[in-house]
Amino acid sequence: MKRRWISWWIANIIWIILFIVGTAVVWTREVDGAGVTQTPELKLFAFIVLLIAFIFPLIIQVIWLIINFKASKDVMK
Repeated sequence: MKRRWISWWIANIIWIILFIVGTAVVWTREVDGAGVTQTPELKLFAFIVLLIAFIFPLIIQVIWLIINFKASKDVMK
């Protein structure tokens, strides 16, 4: 049971680091891969796309958390 929680925390830390790095890249770049100069509006749009991309892993992590809670309660009985 403890390994489930450790795995869950490690996965969350990895996702948080990836999100922070992605956000830093989006907000600090001056020109994107297509050569377009980034305006604040384009940076915001890219950030929203990044948020949408991270919704799926967030849903998986919440489901995993619920499973961990239920498994913990079953062990405690």
